[in-house]
Amino acid sequence: MRFTFGKAGRRAAVTAAAAVAALALAACSSGEAAPAGSESAEGEAAASFGDFSVQLSWIKNEEFAGEFFADSKGYYTEAGFDSVTLTPGPSTGVAELVSGTVDVALSDAVSIGSAVANEDAPLKIIGATYQKNPFTILSLADGGNIVTPEDMIGKKIGVQDSNTSLFMALLAANGITEDQLEIVPVQYDPAPLTNGEVDGFVAYLTNESITVAAAGYEIVDLPFADNGLPFVAETFSVTDEAIANNREALKAFLVAEIKGWTDAVNDPEEGARLAYEEYGVDLDLIPENSIAGAIKQAEDLLVSEETEANGLFTISESLQTETVASLAGAGITIEAADLFDLSLLAEVYEEYPELIAYAG
Repeated sequence: MRFTFGKAGRRAAVTAAAAVAALALAACSSGEAAPAGSESAEGEAAASFGDFSVQLSWIKNEEFAGEFFADSKGYYTEAGFDSVTLTPGPSTGVAELVSGTVDVALSDAVSIGSAVANEDAPLKIIGATYQKNPFTILSLADGGNIVTPEDMIGKKIGVQDSNTSLFMALLAANGITEDQLEIVPVQYDPAPLTNGEVDGFVAYLTNESITVAAAGYEIVDLPFADNGLPFVAETFSVTDEAIANNREALKAFLVAEIKGWTDAVNDPEEGARLAYEEYGVDLDLIPENSIAGAIKQAEDLLVSEETEANGLFTISESLQTETVASLAGAGITIEAADLFDLSLLAEVYEEYPELIAYAG
């Protein structure tokens, strides 16, 4: 749902189909399955979960620094995976999950919640990288200058197809109707904003807000999280079948992810370097912008009082409630129990309590 100048945008996900096929869990040499991420006396992974696939929500930029650390530092291998494929988006991951082409998708609460509530998709969120909604209405100080939701009234707002439900939820949360402004269909390049075709633009705080400012414009952000939509994003989303049949593999994956994102929180500049020099080298990412984005997410989106107390990816009951309330603003009626299953993450931290202390 973000862009880098000149890059293609996200595509809206399609609706439900079949659930994810089960992973084969290999037995340990002793004949018993070992806990996720455990090692044998020789230091080798005691369990093998074979190959694993992850659908990223966006291109391979700094947004996935934790995954890049987990891959490059061998955390996935240590956890028992032969390989972990990181497939770039743009995608909400819903179609890939329900068709069984990926094991985990990094998505958002609105996309997953909509699929569950409206299409009866058998999906759950088992953790969230971003504790805070990263979406914003981006405007220019000498243009739309959208400081409050009411400032959108009478304005032209650029909205991407896949972000329409999010934007409608923002309007509903602030008592604004669609006929009070003009929605202009756009892609993910903010040129319509910078050339004056629109007054506001649905964007990401860690991407477009940074790149437009870096291009010399004085920007104004209207964060969704501070204006009625404090839902979680970059969610680890899976099928109900995977939770039932591949629980240990998912837990092993979470162990590796926690280690990777611990590194990303403590060394955002290295996470950015992995993006622009290695994993996203073909995207012509601008190092300064990648570093700024990595620092922004590490300081403002990834961590909270909840994560400090209980570890990365945890979603407190209050945040679950806020997220469900945010979805209601988009006309998505769902119970927290139908959207979230935090039991796997709880088991991971019970088995590996040392992972809670991510602060370096």
